[in-house]
Amino acid sequence: MRRLLLQCCLGSLLATLLLQPALAVDVRNVRLWAGPDSTRVVVDLSGSARHSLLVLHNPERVVLDVSGARLGKGARVPPAGAGAVRQVRMSRDASGNLRLVLDLARPIQAKSFLTTPNAHYGYRLVIDLGLTVPRADQPIKVKHAPADARDLIIAIDAGHGGEDPGAIGKNGTREKDVVLGIARELALKINAEPGMRAILTRSGDYFVPLRDRMRRARAQQADLFVSIHADSAHDRSVDGSSVYILSQRGATDEASRWLAERENASDLIGGVSLDDKDDVLASVLLDLSQSASLNASQVAAERVLHQLTQAGEVRKHEVLQARFMVLKSPDIPSMLVETAYISNPQEEQRLRSPAHQAKLAEAIHRGVRDYFYANPPMGTRIAQLAGGNAAHPVLAAGAGGTGE
Repeated sequence: MRRLLLQCCLGSLLATLLLQPALAVDVRNVRLWAGPDSTRVVVDLSGSARHSLLVLHNPERVVLDVSGARLGKGARVPPAGAGAVRQVRMSRDASGNLRLVLDLARPIQAKSFLTTPNAHYGYRLVIDLGLTVPRADQPIKVKHAPADARDLIIAIDAGHGGEDPGAIGKNGTREKDVVLGIARELALKINAEPGMRAILTRSGDYFVPLRDRMRRARAQQADLFVSIHADSAHDRSVDGSSVYILSQRGATDEASRWLAERENASDLIGGVSLDDKDDVLASVLLDLSQSASLNASQVAAERVLHQLTQAGEVRKHEVLQARFMVLKSPDIPSMLVETAYISNPQEEQRLRSPAHQAKLAEAIHRGVRDYFYANPPMGTRIAQLAGGNAAHPVLAAGAGGTGE
């Protein structure tokens, strides 16, 4: 009898819960971040919510339906569009779902995902529009020096951007802003160097997905990839610069991914496609390319770390290793430079200074220059200026080594 009574009570409670309407989720803000070839739309929510995304044509638009959502009090919606978005429209249907319509300037690709709260934001629905980067098997033809003396291509990656501020200092300094300043300064110095040319993975305040940063460097046939960051720590007394390259575990993980996806991937390894190679040959080619790249990364990072030591304090006096995504290009030597600890009040203040940003950029530039003059790739102006005309073995697999 008692068991039957308990079952009835539980059944009644479950029925009551099912009949009750779900608590509405508020849309707090809609934000647009426009880059040169992609646009990110961010919808700030008061809680988690189910959603669906649909791309429609004639006219071009994206429709986002958010279950059980409503426009919150005081919510901010962009009055005008940006990037690929002409305007943003919102409405709520009788079933309690919120519909957001993005009228587009052109046909695009679109994807959406829900993010959970972090230190800076609550729940967010993110819509990425126009995520089209050049395919690696159809590289952008860049303007080089004459065929017998090409310029070196240095890819400079300013970390974070757009809705992702990175670390934030005690006085509100945002990592994304200071590293972009350093990246721009570094690009100016690289471009002033005979035989070198810089490309920026982002040139403004917008977000670029991590793998797209790698792809942009590879599409431009970069000889070196340098990612710029400003670290943070709970202990505000921690200071100094650090330089990282990819760890062996990170390289192994990436190798497994490339081998698993090679039949469908458009990426190339040092100009050689893996999709028509058997497992053994593909694995050998990938291992050779990664080994050459990691060796070159280590030597180049040591040069940069030495110059940072001359410019000021360094946190670690040896090159560190980590599994950072942006360092995983198997055929481009890559490093990540943590220029300073933005969580340290003194370093935060220095990072805000254009003069200090230029000082850090000059140290990185000197390290890059020293490395390439000591290890000039064959067929480059640097090789001519250095008096050499043979490629250093650790650079033989570089994506830019062909000069094509």
